[in-house]
Amino acid sequence: MKSITVVSEDRVGLLADISYILGKANVNIEGLNVDVVGKQAVITLTIKDAIKASSLLEKNGFVTAEQNCIVVKLPNKPGAVSLLANRLASEKINIEDMHSLSADGEGGVFAINVDKPRKATKIIGDLMVTTNGPSIY
Repeated sequence: MKSITVVSEDRVGLLADISYILGKANVNIEGLNVDVVGKQAVITLTIKDAIKASSLLEKNGFVTAEQNCIVVKLPNKPGAVSLLANRLASEKINIEDMHSLSADGEGGVFAINVDKPRKATKIIGDLMVTTNGPSIY
């Protein structure tokens, strides 16, 4: 999967506009994180077809940036995120973005972006979510 980040001046209806553009084109949002910093909105979307999504958003005046995501599943217990973060930190890998994709009583699925994705996949490959074993999306 890929993450697309949109940075825009915050306004009422911004997320409605972005989600409408994508939904109308049948692009599914797998994960979503919205933050407002000052007067700027930072919206991170996790999407399978990032090229299509970026193109649609850019045609509608939005500036986008894409990143590869690593999708991991963590158990639903205290300290699980800490263990992941410490494994990466011990190898000098910086987590640049992390957001929840889904959760249930047993665990949560998270999309993370790191500064050294190839190295990270070796370090946390046992936590990665795929249908055919560890992989980077």
